[in-house]
Parts: sequence; C-alpha cells; structure tokens
Amino acid sequence: MKIIPLKEGNFSASRTKDFTLLTDENFDTVKGIKMSVQPFLIVTDKDYILLDAGIGWKNTDGKTVISELLEKENIKPEQITKLLLSHLHKDHIDGSIQTTEDGFAPTFPNAEIYIQKRELAFAMENKGNPSFDFDTLEKLISLPNIVWMDEDSGKINEEISFEVAGGHTPFMQVFWIRENNETVFYGADDLPQESYLKYHLAYKSDFDGRKAMELRLEWQKKAAEDQWKILLYHDLDKAVIQI
Repeated sequence: MKIIPLKEGNFSASRTKDFTLLTDENFDTVKGIKMSVQPFLIVTDKDYILLDAGIGWKNTDGKTVISELLEKENIKPEQITKLLLSHLHKDHIDGSIQTTEDGFAPTFPNAEIYIQKRELAFAMENKGNPSFDFDTLEKLISLPNIVWMDEDSGKINEEISFEVAGGHTPFMQVFWIRENNETVFYGADDLPQESYLKYHLAYKSDFDGRKAMELRLEWQKKAAEDQWKILLYHDLDKAVIQI
C-alpha cells in the first residue's frame, strides 16, 4: 500500500468559508482559522483510492495543484478508481468537478464516487450555509458514477471499511483501508490535526463536538494498539502519523 498526500496548500478560512492561501508574507496577518487542505491517494494492488477531493485550488498557471501532484507520481486522473467522500463541505468536494467549455465534467472520470445519502440530505437542509458550495454539490450529485451509501457501517470491498461517525457533521463518515497487515485510518474532520489527540476538547465548530472528542479518544487507543497510520487532512505540518 502506498500513501500519497496531495496537499493543495495551507490556508486561512474566514467565517464565510472563503479560503486564502497562506504564504510567508501573510501568515501572521491573515485572519481566520489556519488549516491545510490535503486529500490522500491510497494505492493498493486493486485500487487507486482518493480520500476526499480538496478544494480544487489552482496555481498561477491555472492548473490545479492536485493534477500537478499526480503528474509528479506519474498518475493520471483517469486512473483513480474510487473517490470516498467523508462529508460534503466545499473544501472536501470542490476538487471533484472541473469547468469545461461544455459546462463541467468529473475531475476523476473513471472513479466511483461514494457519498453518504443522509449527509446529502443534511446539506440540502442547510441552503445558505457557507460551508457548502451548492453549485458544485448539485453538479456532483448529477454524475452517473455515484454510489449512494445509507448504512451506518460496512465494507466497500475487502480492503475498505467505513463507519458513519458523525461529530463534525451529523453523518460524516470515516474510512479504514487495510492491505498486507497494514491499516490506514482517515478520520476526516473528526481527527483533522495531530493537536486534536493532544488536547481533548469539544470544538464548537463541530455539529456535535462532544461526540467527536469521545471518538478521538476511542480511535487513539485503537490506533496505538493496532499501529494504524492516521491521515491528517487539515494539519499544517504533518500528513501521516503513527502513535
């Protein structure tokens, strides 16, 4: 199993969920919550698995950061076989769609896209919430290769298992990928940064901060026992840790 972090950059997110790229020049002056946006590509013997799709950030030449990072790994977007979406906030889904002369197209055209049905219902009940990009979301759910999920837990295949954890959003889901006695865990925004394991807090930015905190304590214990590799989507400095 190969883990490839696809870091789009470090950003500051405003209250209205506008993202500003952080640089050495503005790091100390830009207001907002500082975080990375860092999807992960997991390459197994059977699949190219993308964990969330990022924000679709583009460099000055107009090319997306993720496409450039994939090129460096000699991987084409067409090779991605599965896109697993933890939840539907804009910084996790906007990279799944690209604008074309004809309108829009999936960024990863051959990937099955796994979406929790109840998470979509929650998003649609929150029109106007700046955490969601409803234009992108509506395009995303119109694609033909969506796999709708509605179970609380289960297996996608022999390698990939999931659980609707809640916490950050009511129906956010987390994933485990197992191959050759190795386990990768993606806790998405319930466990976005290493500091969340050091300071046991219930964050107000979560739908149910106490539940997310309790889940982290449970995962921390299991991760230490079973030597999970933990993927950190929003950590400014780290991508993968092992307790």
